[in-house]
Amino acid sequence: MQSKEIRQKFLDFFKTNGHVIRPSSSLVPENDPSVLFTTAGMQQFKPYYLGKLSPYGNRVASSQKCVRTSDIEEVGDDTHLTFFEMLGNFSFGDYWKEDAIKYAYEFITKELKLEIDYVSVFKDGESGVPADEESRKIWKSVASNLKIKDHKKEENFWGPTGTEGPCGPTTEIYINGVEIWNIVFNEYYKNKEGQFTRLEQTGIDTGMGLERLVKVIQKVPTVFDTDLFVSLLLPLQHSDQNKRSARIIVDHIRTSIFMIADGVIPSNAGRGYVLRRLLRRSYVHARKIGAETEVLNTVANLVIEHPSYKELYLFDPETRRVVMNEIEKFKKALETGLKQVEKGDDPFILFTRYGLPLEIIEEIVPVDRVKFQAQMEEHKHISSVAGEKKFEK
Repeated sequence: MQSKEIRQKFLDFFKTNGHVIRPSSSLVPENDPSVLFTTAGMQQFKPYYLGKLSPYGNRVASSQKCVRTSDIEEVGDDTHLTFFEMLGNFSFGDYWKEDAIKYAYEFITKELKLEIDYVSVFKDGESGVPADEESRKIWKSVASNLKIKDHKKEENFWGPTGTEGPCGPTTEIYINGVEIWNIVFNEYYKNKEGQFTRLEQTGIDTGMGLERLVKVIQKVPTVFDTDLFVSLLLPLQHSDQNKRSARIIVDHIRTSIFMIADGVIPSNAGRGYVLRRLLRRSYVHARKIGAETEVLNTVANLVIEHPSYKELYLFDPETRRVVMNEIEKFKKALETGLKQVEKGDDPFILFTRYGLPLEIIEEIVPVDRVKFQAQMEEHKHISSVAGEKKFEK
């Protein structure tokens, strides 16, 4: 079963069960200024968990585009990605824990015919949030032989997105030792001071990463072996030795394409800086494995033309031009900087003059990390003093 079919199967299942199917919102959040990018499926529906009337009814499902860069250093392993799609079903004061758990169990075991390893429930009774004994009882009634594990707050409590908002304990479904589906029971509001209060209206918010689900269904060892990535990796013709770099390239180009499609352009701040960083890292890794910049253009085109995204997401005709302009500009700047380093200049100039972060510089030239960090501290101090003097004037 291909990724496009799996996504559609999820949406069809919840449509049959009375949910209105909503398209993905933009990666640039419309009603959540506390985060740079959309990181979860519930973000576009956040007001409806707080009592605002939903124009779509109280049962909704979607496949949401998401970007998370907190684990960017892990990209290149078997599972981490900066862009992913989150399949989710949502209830705004409609059904509660029992129906949410039963829907998930039915979809996984009957629709997809997958076997659940175990589920986890919230056990931590600290911070004023009691253990979730109700979910345990529901799982036992659904499948009496199912293995249930207790997980603490760090693992089985989700939210809020940003600094405050709806949140709650979770129950999670694991297959082949990997968390597949996270079901959040929004019953609290966490304020900026970290205090929890009960929501007047409870809500269901679930998230299941499409890429991980496809990996399980297609029975492949990593997300990069699924149909979502195999075609993107082909032009790179990478060896096992260069596997990590090839994965970083396709991940970062894919993420960049979706960012640009939602109006983000390369810059030195905010979302634009994240995009610029991704494109620069793509080029550094392409350079590392001897791939020409035109190969990155090919990968970008393969993302845009991918069967899983065609007729689902729209890409601006200028998208590839934005990608290649940024990469070509960076290529020229980097070549100039490296010539200076070769002539004896300190690699730190790659940061001060060309804006390269440490992790990219380390991919290109040897770096004394201790010395580099000391130079960073000195650079910050000088910059802050200069800023204060400018303010005094």
